[in-house]
Amino acid sequence: MAEYAFRKIDIDALDEDTLLREDLVEPDPRGPDGVLADAKRKSGEVRTAVAQNNIAGALAAILSDPPYGADVDEARALTISALQLILNSTRSSEIAATLKNLTPEQQDHLMSYLYKGMAGLGSKSGAGGEVSGSVLLTWHEKLTEVAGVGCIVRVMTDRRTL
Repeated sequence: MAEYAFRKIDIDALDEDTLLREDLVEPDPRGPDGVLADAKRKSGEVRTAVAQNNIAGALAAILSDPPYGADVDEARALTISALQLILNSTRSSEIAATLKNLTPEQQDHLMSYLYKGMAGLGSKSGAGGEVSGSVLLTWHEKLTEVAGVGCIVRVMTDRRTL
C-alpha cells in the first residue's frame, strides 16, 4: 500500500507557479454587492418590460453587463430567472427579429446563458430548471442563424463564465 501513497499528493499545491482560475480573469470591477444590486434592478426592469410585451428591451437589459466572477451566485440566479422569464414568454415567430436588435456582445452573452441552461437541464436544481430543452434549442437555432457559428466559438473560448 505504501507504494501507492504518492498518488494522493496534490502536486499543484506544492508548485508556487500554479495558474489559478482567478489569475486568468480580472474580477468584476463592480464588486459582489454592486453586481447583486445591478441584478436586482435589471430583474425588476425585465419583469416590467415583459409585462408590457417589450421582449427586445427586456433581453437587451438583462444581457448588458452580466454577472461574472466569484461570490456572485445570488446575482447569477436572479439574472438566470429573469432570462428564463424572457425565453418562456417569447413566441417562436418573434425570436429572430428580437435577436437582430442585439449587439454582438449581447448575442454572445445570450449564447453563454443558453449553454448554461442546457447544462442545467439534467439536474433538478440546475440553471435550466424552468425552461424546457425545446425552448433552449429553438433560441440556440435562431441565434446561430443570426450571429453565426463565431458566436459559439467566442462563448466556448471565453474565460469569463456566467
